[in-house]
Amino acid sequence: MIFQPKLFSALKNYSKQQFLADLKAGIIVGVVALPLAIAFGIASGVTPEKGLYSAIIAGFIVSLLGGSRVQISGPTGAFIIIVSGIIQDFGMAGLAIATIIAGIMLVAMGFLKLGSVIKFIPYPVVVGFTSGIALSIFATQIKDFFGLQIDNVPTDFIYKWGVYFRHFDTINFWSLGIGIATILIIAITPKISKKIPGLLVAIILVTVIVYFLRNQLGVQGIETIGDRFFIDPSLPKAEAPPIDFKAIQTLLPTAFTIAMLCAIVTLLSATVADGALGDKHDSNTELIAQGIANVVTPFFGGIPSMGAIARTMTNINNGGRTPIAGIVHAVVLLLIVVFLGGLTKHIPVACLAGVLVVVSYNMSDWRSFKALFKNSRADIAVLLTTFILTVAFDLTIAIEIGLLLAVVLFIKRTSETATVSLFKNEVSCAEYVEGNVDTEKLTIPNGIEVYEIEGPFFFGIANKFEEVMKQVGDKPNIRIIRMRKVPFIDSTGVHNLESLIKSSQKENITILLSGVNPQVHQMLKKTGIEALVGSENVCSNINEAVARAVQLNN
Repeated sequence: MIFQPKLFSALKNYSKQQFLADLKAGIIVGVVALPLAIAFGIASGVTPEKGLYSAIIAGFIVSLLGGSRVQISGPTGAFIIIVSGIIQDFGMAGLAIATIIAGIMLVAMGFLKLGSVIKFIPYPVVVGFTSGIALSIFATQIKDFFGLQIDNVPTDFIYKWGVYFRHFDTINFWSLGIGIATILIIAITPKISKKIPGLLVAIILVTVIVYFLRNQLGVQGIETIGDRFFIDPSLPKAEAPPIDFKAIQTLLPTAFTIAMLCAIVTLLSATVADGALGDKHDSNTELIAQGIANVVTPFFGGIPSMGAIARTMTNINNGGRTPIAGIVHAVVLLLIVVFLGGLTKHIPVACLAGVLVVVSYNMSDWRSFKALFKNSRADIAVLLTTFILTVAFDLTIAIEIGLLLAVVLFIKRTSETATVSLFKNEVSCAEYVEGNVDTEKLTIPNGIEVYEIEGPFFFGIANKFEEVMKQVGDKPNIRIIRMRKVPFIDSTGVHNLESLIKSSQKENITILLSGVNPQVHQMLKKTGIEALVGSENVCSNINEAVARAVQLNN
């Protein structure tokens, strides 16, 4: 089956001890997720409760239906830039449409079993755009971190920094102090206790101090969430977004970006979790669950969600081992919103900016970025191109160009591994077994040439055939194309092979095929290649092919 939620297998041997561990982990993750959901919601351009709704709904659905035992889903920093851009251009209705389309795409990816394929997206592409997103998130927090007095911050990265520098004389030192204190507390807490999340300590401690400064000492100029937003503690009502077919067409590329970003980061998070637990997630089920979550959340005003690496690891580190912990996390968030949601208005905006600065630093993975410069020039080119496009232009363009570059480089590398060798005097007659060295030799009579293809047979091979033939310069009576080392052939390879056979036949050169594996042989039958050369000229091994060539050559 394609769709096999982990929850059902996890409950088969479920124990009271594991429930207590999952309960503890779920409560801790729920509390940690609270400020993050608020911060990601505000940074994305929506009200705080919409970030919370997304964390609750997506967290519950993915834990209920997902393919990972410990994945925690919700809004993440990776979506901040793209979501804020959609809201500016298309409003909340446009965001809802894009998110639903992305969810449908994710469900389709899962049912088409593309989960395993997505995991093979090149590492330089992933590092390039995650580092670019991290820098972009950092740039969005400068205004609140320094308390700058700016009415409208440009979305463009370069212009944004220009505006910041022109307004640096409006810096609010209370905001700066709060931001720095938040970062220091998050950094220091793990050195004191690794059990208590530094983010949680920072939010609580800084909020209490700011509340005291504002209400007991009368300090002015410290902005809190409540000064900027009204947080509605009531539960959201389901509302269907307006269907606008023109908007759907316009938002398709953006929806594809959301879907790809969600798929890549979610499966990366699940893979990291597997490494920590020694488990194995079901990538296709995970994509389907994430897709369903992203289809449902917009009906409640939510924003796109994906697997969150930091919250998933917090879950693992606190004893979470089954999807029950993720469900508890969602319930805890819901209870906090309903009964304690009013308290969140006291959280300083600069404190959330400090949290997101830490998030952007962790997300940047600068060590991996730096390490990739030791790789090939091609990897460096992909890394820098994806990074620069993400920062300076648009995440949609960055992902599309990055993936395109990766595909081109993959094809280039694959074509470099594929070779065409010419044998005129003798050739190995041993059957191909990987790792074995061919030692037995078979004499090739005059008028017969053997061309051996090693590697996948696609469009790059045809050019290599032509190059080898031009170098030889003579005209044999029979050409044997040995394909024992060809793992697959695509439609372009079939077309090129057909062209080669027809051009050879025009010169009265007979083509024999040797050592074709069953998969490739089936493709040649289906496309008419076997009929073109004659079934009697498709030989099972080189001995049979040479014997057939001698018979035809006499």
